[in-house]
Amino acid sequence: MTKETQEFWRWSEKNWRAPGLDWRDASVVAAGIDVGSVSSQAVILVDGELFAYHSTRTGSNSPDSAKRTLAGAMEGTGMTLDDVNHIVGTGYGRVNVPFANRAITEIACHARGANFMIGPTVRTILDMGGQDCKVIRCDEKGKVQNFIMNDKCAAGTGRGMEVIADTLGVSVEDIGRRSFEIDEEPAPVSNVCTVFAKSEATALLKVGWSINRVLAAYCAAMAERVAGLIDRLGMEPDFFITGGIAKNAGVVVRIERLVGRRAVPLPEDTNFDPQIAGALGAALFADALYRKEQRVAAAR
Repeated sequence: MTKETQEFWRWSEKNWRAPGLDWRDASVVAAGIDVGSVSSQAVILVDGELFAYHSTRTGSNSPDSAKRTLAGAMEGTGMTLDDVNHIVGTGYGRVNVPFANRAITEIACHARGANFMIGPTVRTILDMGGQDCKVIRCDEKGKVQNFIMNDKCAAGTGRGMEVIADTLGVSVEDIGRRSFEIDEEPAPVSNVCTVFAKSEATALLKVGWSINRVLAAYCAAMAERVAGLIDRLGMEPDFFITGGIAKNAGVVVRIERLVGRRAVPLPEDTNFDPQIAGALGAALFADALYRKEQRVAAAR
């Protein structure tokens, strides 16, 4: 692929499956489908254990995106849709997951997923998604107590970062690293609106700024916007970041500096990914809902 045709905004798709875990021996197979504005994830649990997940780009058709990401998680496992006992949809496209038994908000699912990945100490969650950012406060069981979100604007989100990646011709996966390859930290760009930030980035290049310096200024602006949301809701330890931007150290480290607290990292001995938190939470809800249905049926 030439530089002219390269899609700088595109994140790599990810597929993972637990080695040595056979779903055929399970009593409950549950799945969560998170159809977001930018990416879609599917998580499959086998008796409450993480069995497989898949992350892909959300297309123009939500039902099709849901089907593709679940198919990606099932690929090579021999599993079919009929083998899954219960499915919960979440994200912007949650009502358009054709095979879901129930839809649950991404706020509840991200809190539940973060609680599962990190543990009961997590009380503040920053979900940095494709089209909005949310700060969520939860209890020790991952139940949402309060939340706040930015307005309906792509500023300070994954989509905004994708626009900058294309504008500057830098892979979105390299932005975080390159934003620190500078001699001195610049002031944040004055506007993180995707339209005006694009124009401002171009203008800064014309007056002699390096690409890395522009990236640093944009990451700093995103961090300031998100830190403002955290200040409005307040922070309780521990603090965890979910969503695709959690993989962008250029934004994460600058947020940590602004709020004066480090985000809890994922345990090194796990195969979790911050981008699957919503789908993981949905799968946990699916597992619990199915078990409840079975208990009710057995009691009749």
